[in-house]
Amino acid sequence: MQIESLIICPETKARAGEFKTDHGKIQTPVFMPVGTAGSVKSLSPQDLTDTGSQIILGNTYHLLLRPGMDIMQSAGGLHKFMSWKGPILTDSGGYQVFSLGKMNKITEAGVVFQSHLDGSRHSLTPEISMDIQRSLGSDIVMAFDECTSYPATREAAQISMDLTHRWELRSLKYFRETKPLYGHRQQLFGIVQGSVYPELRKVSAQTLTDMDFDGYAIGGLSVGEPKEDMYAMTDVVTDILPQDQPRYLMGVGKPEDLVKAVALGVDMFDCVLPTRNARHGIMFTWDGPISVKAAREKNVHEPLDANCNCYTCQNFSRAYLRHLFKANELLVFRLASLHNIHFYHELMAAMRTAIQAGNFPSFRTDFFNRYNLKRAGGTV
Repeated sequence: MQIESLIICPETKARAGEFKTDHGKIQTPVFMPVGTAGSVKSLSPQDLTDTGSQIILGNTYHLLLRPGMDIMQSAGGLHKFMSWKGPILTDSGGYQVFSLGKMNKITEAGVVFQSHLDGSRHSLTPEISMDIQRSLGSDIVMAFDECTSYPATREAAQISMDLTHRWELRSLKYFRETKPLYGHRQQLFGIVQGSVYPELRKVSAQTLTDMDFDGYAIGGLSVGEPKEDMYAMTDVVTDILPQDQPRYLMGVGKPEDLVKAVALGVDMFDCVLPTRNARHGIMFTWDGPISVKAAREKNVHEPLDANCNCYTCQNFSRAYLRHLFKANELLVFRLASLHNIHFYHELMAAMRTAIQAGNFPSFRTDFFNRYNLKRAGGTV
């Protein structure tokens, strides 16, 4: 998978381009809303299209447990099951190995885990992960990996990284031996690990590059490490990964993280933050996050952002949104999520434009001069 029309902005590693899937082109840098269980919470596929979503993410672990792959295959794959016509990326299930660590056993073969839903036991191996993602029919498939916990000693990080490399090689071999189920291409990304150790990150990035995946992800970050370590490891890895293939920083993140990571050469991002924060009344704007539940908003009959053309800002005031939250009206989850997802896509589009114009450094400076991280406080 190649990034076409690639532009790299002077003075940074910021990149803009596009790559193709059978369900459409993706312009980078791009943010992917997270649809864990086959739905981006509170939003319909039409809502996602209206906000500018190009690609969404689905979760192998959760969809395996419910509804299960028999139902997924009888539906014709995840695209048809959820009526989403655009590209889909699915994770490998490896992150749940990390996040549900008390419920699993890791061996060379893979992972045996206990369902958080009903306690039933399941196996997840590189081969099974590939089979599941074939059944889901995602456009971008992730190799099976182990997400290293933080903190981890260098020895533990290397053991985990080496296991990931063996699992990823098995993923790649099995993926190449099998075929898609629904008539469209699927492409496989490798995942760089190595915790916060630069020398391990370098080894992992080069090892996966030598395996020749279709694209590459940077995993094992945004798991509790200091932000500066996250940026430093990203910087190390993007110096090694191929220039002409997509780079994906997994699970990131806040708007300020996206701007900094784009400057380091990252093309793709995903995070539950915009929809999760929306459900708690935290709204993102160019001036920083706002707590729309705060008492100071109860008589503000103005939109979240007068210059925003999302459905929420075009039709509803801060006072109304606060009222919906206080009244526990379900509509507010949709309206808040629409705005936050729209803002994330607007931010990515603005960065693409700045990179293409060659002025990303000034865009970055202007963004941080304006974006106030402390605006969300206030009495509710």
